[in-house]
Amino acid sequence: MITTAFTRRFALATPVVGAPMAGVAGGALARAVSLGGGLGMIGVGSATPASFVTEQGAIPRGDGLPFGVGLMAWVLPDRPELLEATIAATPDLVSVSFGDPAPWVPRLHDAGIAVAAQVNTVVDLHRALIAGVDVVVAQGSEAGGHTGHRATLPLLQEVLALTDRPVLAAGGIATGAGMAAALAAGAAGVWIGTPLLSCPEGLNSPEARQRVRAATGEETVLTRAFDVAEGVAWPERWPGRALVNDFSRVWHGREDELVHDADARQLVVDGRRTGDPATAPVYAGEAVGLVTTERSATEVVRELDAGAELALRAVAGLLS
Repeated sequence: MITTAFTRRFALATPVVGAPMAGVAGGALARAVSLGGGLGMIGVGSATPASFVTEQGAIPRGDGLPFGVGLMAWVLPDRPELLEATIAATPDLVSVSFGDPAPWVPRLHDAGIAVAAQVNTVVDLHRALIAGVDVVVAQGSEAGGHTGHRATLPLLQEVLALTDRPVLAAGGIATGAGMAAALAAGAAGVWIGTPLLSCPEGLNSPEARQRVRAATGEETVLTRAFDVAEGVAWPERWPGRALVNDFSRVWHGREDELVHDADARQLVVDGRRTGDPATAPVYAGEAVGLVTTERSATEVVRELDAGAELALRAVAGLLS
């Protein structure tokens, strides 16, 4: 059994957290991750209704399982009801990322809820520490979805050198060996998203899951094109890593032109509605080539844990 400061804090069987991927990670996925011994998270997007948090949080909580909720700091000033619904759902952990978490940490702590923050730079880290977060997530640019521009391992090492709070590694981790590498580097756990994109408990479509299984690790792009097309007000410093498709091949790097092309933007809107992966974004990380089958998130988490334990035990053989 792998035990870290993070597993002890949340009474988990394995230091695996399911990333709060908006549009994918609902209550069923969170429940399946937690059934595997980890901590499942529910993703909340900029347009997610507050009722979604209430309904989805009841799924893992109804089975007495731990779960978390992921909120975006840049959204909360205009959507305070999301914080209220989250607190009412009584999660074990709330991540407040992509902006300064300071305004919301006291409310969450007063409610007895631990707070995490994803960081993409050292400046982000210092801001999170000043805010009083309990858990830091070092998210590298290999991660799927919205992320920064630094690679996971260099960022993780720097974050670990600057704080003694539990640090989770995010970005590019999809096997037990990868998980073991992060733990050996000093992480207290891993924060995974891409390995869960083909799980039947996800809210994504069967077509999206099939596209994920068919993709290779070379088929991702870090781009703002999809956000511009959909009119989503993501801050420019956080582009999204998605699978390359017909739309991104044409418009990645041409976002200034895209703003003025309503017909091109409509392609993504229509693709979202119809589930067409040729134009709609399928956010996935660089480890996507390792996701080749559709299986329960519970199985994914248990296999990661078993593989990481084997890899960590094997490392002892390197020492003379």
